[in-house]
Amino acid sequence: MSNERTPLITSGVCGLAVTACGGGSDATPESGSGTPTTDPQKLNTFFGVMVPTILSMFSIVLFLRTGFVVGHAGLLQGLLMVIVAYTIISLTILSICAISTNGAIQGGGAYYMISRSLGPEFGGSIGLMFFLAKMCPVAQGIRVLPQTYWYAVLYSSVVLLLCLLVCLVGAKIYSRTSFVILLLVTVSLLSIFISSVAVKPRDFLITHKGSGNMTLRYNASYTGFSATTLRNNLGSGYSLDYSTNTVMSFSTVFAVMFTCCTGIMAGANMSGDLKTPSISIPKGTIVAVFYTFTVYVLLFMLVGATCDRTLLIQDYGFLQRINIWSPLVTIGIYCASLSAAMCSMIGASRILHALALDQLFGLPLAPATITSRSGNPWVAVLYTWGLAQCVVFAGQLNAVASLVTVFYLLAYAAVDLACLALEWASAPNFRPTFQLFSWHTCLLGILSCLVMMFVINPVYSSGSIVLLLLLLLFLHYRSPTSSWGYISQALIFHQVRKYLLMLDVRKDHVKFWRPQMLLMVANPRSSCQLILFINQLKKGGLYVLGHVQLGDLDSLPSDPVQQQYNFWLSLVDKLGVKAFVDLTLSPSVRQGTQHLLRITGLGGMKPNTLILGFYDSCTPEDFFLQDSAFCDASMQQGSEGEYNFGVDLPSLQAHFPPVRHVESPRWLSPEEYVGIISDAIKMNKNVCVGRYFFQLEGEDKDSKVDGSERTIDVWPLNLLQPGSRDYEDVCSLFLLQMACVLNMSNKWRHARMRIFLNVETESSDQGWVVNEETFRELLRKLRIRASIKIVPWDSVVQHHVQPDHEDPAEAKQALSEDFLSAVNSMLMEHSSQAAVRFLYLPRPSGPRSQAQQYLAQVEAVTNSLGPTLLIHGVTPVTYTDL
Repeated sequence: MSNERTPLITSGVCGLAVTACGGGSDATPESGSGTPTTDPQKLNTFFGVMVPTILSMFSIVLFLRTGFVVGHAGLLQGLLMVIVAYTIISLTILSICAISTNGAIQGGGAYYMISRSLGPEFGGSIGLMFFLAKMCPVAQGIRVLPQTYWYAVLYSSVVLLLCLLVCLVGAKIYSRTSFVILLLVTVSLLSIFISSVAVKPRDFLITHKGSGNMTLRYNASYTGFSATTLRNNLGSGYSLDYSTNTVMSFSTVFAVMFTCCTGIMAGANMSGDLKTPSISIPKGTIVAVFYTFTVYVLLFMLVGATCDRTLLIQDYGFLQRINIWSPLVTIGIYCASLSAAMCSMIGASRILHALALDQLFGLPLAPATITSRSGNPWVAVLYTWGLAQCVVFAGQLNAVASLVTVFYLLAYAAVDLACLALEWASAPNFRPTFQLFSWHTCLLGILSCLVMMFVINPVYSSGSIVLLLLLLLFLHYRSPTSSWGYISQALIFHQVRKYLLMLDVRKDHVKFWRPQMLLMVANPRSSCQLILFINQLKKGGLYVLGHVQLGDLDSLPSDPVQQQYNFWLSLVDKLGVKAFVDLTLSPSVRQGTQHLLRITGLGGMKPNTLILGFYDSCTPEDFFLQDSAFCDASMQQGSEGEYNFGVDLPSLQAHFPPVRHVESPRWLSPEEYVGIISDAIKMNKNVCVGRYFFQLEGEDKDSKVDGSERTIDVWPLNLLQPGSRDYEDVCSLFLLQMACVLNMSNKWRHARMRIFLNVETESSDQGWVVNEETFRELLRKLRIRASIKIVPWDSVVQHHVQPDHEDPAEAKQALSEDFLSAVNSMLMEHSSQAAVRFLYLPRPSGPRSQAQQYLAQVEAVTNSLGPTLLIHGVTPVTYTDL
């Protein structure tokens, strides 16, 4: 089975990466620079998931935005915001836990989960956006220092350099550094809680610069634990934000509050560095989220009960003012900022490394596949650092903060969608050990994330969705076919099975009839034009290419048919037809055709029409030598970006044997061929026989033909039985219906349809005039737009003299050569310029010995006629009522 890291697009990049690092030619993409000497997956649940997740969810929001939320929204609405925010992310966490416990998780975290569930297009698009979202926070500096442009660049660059040094060493040193930072942040938090008891009440004078040279002064108080303070802070008090000079509202404050919840993937993004990702990710993420939730609730209640609203709103760094030793809070702010940047850098680099390994974006990301001997993707770390430094120099980091949060939410919605798709597909192999989820939680998680996106910023949300669609289109046209398995296939199977059960054959009605074709193909090299033509004739119905492999399974070591399916499916792809393939092994073609007529399809989707090529002695043409899709030049263009399921063009050409020559033995005798027609009619299947379709042009998928220059000629009378004058029998009406169906297809919709009525004008019986009017009325009722041509054929009928035979049955079958030649001349005279002709195919009758005579008659009538479809219908297909 293919590895989950099988590159999607072969671009020659892996060889470049391996050579650059001195690795052997057989190195896998995971090694990048060769085989690692040590196992890089060595972080446990605490260091690999809990620590980075806790630090990501704390960040500087914990120290600098707590007062902002409680001051504007009040304690009750603030706690409501926390509960709602954590409820939203908890729904996504359930999906993360379910996916991560359903199999081995490799590097890439959220990208890996999404791409392996929803496919490379969706995974690559979300993965790139998630990488950008993780990369931007790396560039954010510390906001407690002077805030000129160059100061901001200096602070952010220093933080970036520290993060770079840590991440270049590897995940081990990162986890240890994060643990030290967590200890410092915890000490800072403990000092805040202790200060609420140890620090006595005090008053402060807060000043801000106003418009012009005005200085705004505010009197604020720290009251310690006070029922009055708590009561005053319960309700909301939205006012002007001194940092942005805009009036706050529930949505704007909630958007700021929600940014603290966008770190839930920090542990999952370390999946490639964990000992047991399927255990560590769910356990560590859930514990970390519960811990941070508890801290936020306690801190909100603490500041709501000890600080008046003015202090909370007018000084976001008030925790330094009320601490027993203010540098502890400053240390906490610095550490939180550093940890958030470091976590974002290492997480973003892992996502970028996973994207590079899958080769979704080609050469630009190729160097990011390189790793150190310990497995650290150091080039991806450098990529991330360089992009983050560019963001630092660009400035305006606050302007993209909302966009980053929107990208996070889009990634979370994608994880929920992946879990929802897996749950709905009901695949037996989706057996996550984590069971506390359902499709309801997944769907609710998707809706919650989408709603939050538009609450935070409707413009950015709309733009991010447009960007996602553009990336989807880009990756789709790069054709990254993967060996990961497609959830779409599982969902389609689930739905198709359900609807096939609902498709009850007992409820079939003639007014909803549609052709369901089984086209028997001996060698597609000579049948491609017929395959393309029948694709136009199917009218949204079932279309199956059938082939009989001669042989006996008892004498073979294995079934040779199973190995051929990929070649036939590749042929279908090359021709661009919407067809299934069904192959069988049988001692004879006739018996194999019977098998296919009985077993092809499922439920209400089974063939009702058998289509055969004509049995004659002419030498077929090789279509593979004519169509550019089967030429080597086009193969070189498509092979780089197209996955062919192991069947390239040379293999496809070699699989199908050369076309039959005149001296070549026939695998099918005339008696067997006519027997197939008889068998199909006995099985109540309509039969179509195509001749000269190798002369038909303009049927390939790149053709721009719309049919305006084409003519469809229909001869509904049985021309081999002049005594038959019934134009309204089942076979004639079926023939009309098929011509009408062709006239409705894309390449024939503007074609002119002509119907020829053969009449004996010199006969004493002038009933043909009445028959003509009756037939015109029938066409009107059937809504068939066609011109009617009256063709006198008295001169043809006079040749209808049957030769003398001792056997009456043979005499009935035999027709004079003059009559057959006259019929052919009549057809040539009236239909020589038609693009295709529809003729009545007589039913074979008589003993087996007359099969050659039957074929000779049909061959004589259609000789040199051009593309012709002979039809014998047994199914009522027309309906005049509503």
